[in-house]
Amino acid sequence: MSTDYIVRATAADSAIRAFAVTSREISEEARQRHNTSPVVTAALGRLLSGAVMMGVMMKGEEDLLTIQIRSGGPLRGMTVTADSHGHVKGYPMVPDVILPPKNGKLDVGGAVGAGRMSVIKDMGLKEPYVGQIALQTGEIAEDLTYYFATSEQIPSSVGLGILMNRDNTVKQAGGFIIQLMPFTDDAVIDALEQKIGQISSVTDLLEQGHTPETLLEYILGDFGLEITEKIPASFYCNCSKERVKKALISLGKDDLRELIKEGESIEVKCDMCNTAYTFAVEELEEILQK
Repeated sequence: MSTDYIVRATAADSAIRAFAVTSREISEEARQRHNTSPVVTAALGRLLSGAVMMGVMMKGEEDLLTIQIRSGGPLRGMTVTADSHGHVKGYPMVPDVILPPKNGKLDVGGAVGAGRMSVIKDMGLKEPYVGQIALQTGEIAEDLTYYFATSEQIPSSVGLGILMNRDNTVKQAGGFIIQLMPFTDDAVIDALEQKIGQISSVTDLLEQGHTPETLLEYILGDFGLEITEKIPASFYCNCSKERVKKALISLGKDDLRELIKEGESIEVKCDMCNTAYTFAVEELEEILQK
């Protein structure tokens, strides 16, 4: 059982809504599955943390949120998908990027580089909602803050942090999203901006032992914080051999015949979780007959 979870909260008579997550296990599982270098672990972990909080903002049981980054840095990009139940999965384009530290920290912005972020919300309508921004820093939290301000017109503050152990496993991971509703009083906005300005870094707060609840208490305690829900969070992929089989069917008869002609079993990996599925020649022939 994962011990990661998200809390949902309100403050200032519902003028502020907030989310916070602890995501150490999500980030560590992603690291193990994709065998990521420290800087890629930090980048992917931040994006997974942001996405899992954004996922639970959606109302529908079947709603899905996908964040895609395509960029010019050595990482080249990442894709993560979250649902409304606290499940998230994702992968980096290049898992083994190594960069020297910048100001004593992992250079996530350098690994990501300049590019674009797309947020795709599939809410069961004819067309999914797509919001696109140019990356501002590549550090992920600032980019999501900018996305909310420009694409959804919601003034927000996003803080995300990942801390690594010396053996390159994940020591701490988590973050918060704080959003202002349209009717928020100017005095509240000013006080909140001042409070957020005092935060040194999310990793410092996590290292001090803050939980999602105390993280929000630290930021919003003076604003009448009310925690309304606690949601378990985990790295979860719904891939299966059956789903991969459908992907093989979509290759078409000629490609399948080519694979069969080679006379060897094939291995197909899920991008999201790196699980490998093996198909023997007999299975490929069965697929072809169908």
